[in-house]
Amino acid sequence: MSTSFQVGIIMGSNSDLPIMQAAADILKDFGISYELDVVSAHRTPEKMVDYAKTAHTKGIQVIIAGAGGAAHLPGMVASLTPLPVIGVPVKSSNSIDGWDSLLSIVQMPNGVPVATVAVNAAQNAGILAAQIIGASDKAVLNKLIEFKENLKEKVLKASDDMRSTSPKKYL
Repeated sequence: MSTSFQVGIIMGSNSDLPIMQAAADILKDFGISYELDVVSAHRTPEKMVDYAKTAHTKGIQVIIAGAGGAAHLPGMVASLTPLPVIGVPVKSSNSIDGWDSLLSIVQMPNGVPVATVAVNAAQNAGILAAQIIGASDKAVLNKLIEFKENLKEKVLKASDDMRSTSPKKYL
């Protein structure tokens, strides 16, 4: 019996895992099932094509694709799947500070959208995937509401802490 996952997290190389793990971690916090795999657009193109074409038949609702350098994985997957694809540009060892990856992912032609987050921002990709799923899953939506409230509370606490320990020169 195969297990169905809601989100597929794929990356061009296992060296991307330290970055992409942040997407997995946040999805786990939201109670969203996911799978992780290495799917290289350049070294395993057949695997990439098969993954992209069949992900929706396996219950996957969103694909998060991380890649560095030329970063073709998110766009190529988006060209082959009916699912939303979130691209994570990864600053890799052969990267130009991640800008090459970012531009490669974000500059998609009309008809082949890839939602793109900041360089190395896999956590935001996981949050965006949760928001997509939360649009039709009330339990996930409620967890997102709580998550956003916690973000607000952290900022307000940091503000209070700063105001209580800093000189009031800024007033």
